Amino acid sequence: MPTTTREQLSEGQPWWRHRWPWFLLLGPAVAIVGCVITIALAFQSYGDQEIQDGGARQGLVVAPPAQTGQ
Repeated sequence: MPTTTREQLSEGQPWWRHRWPWFLLLGPAVAIVGCVITIALAFQSYGDQEIQDGGARQGLVVAPPAQTGQ
């Protein structure tokens, strides 16, 4: 009676039927989801916040406050 090992049984299966590829993809997938959530929260909370130090927004550039001559 021939004995079969675990490697021989899983040899013919496609890659998505194995556990290891999913386990290895879990870390990067969680990091991407966390990044998307962080970016969404940042835009919701601070997207339209005023400039507090007297600077002026010119397009995407924030200019430093104008210095008054003394």
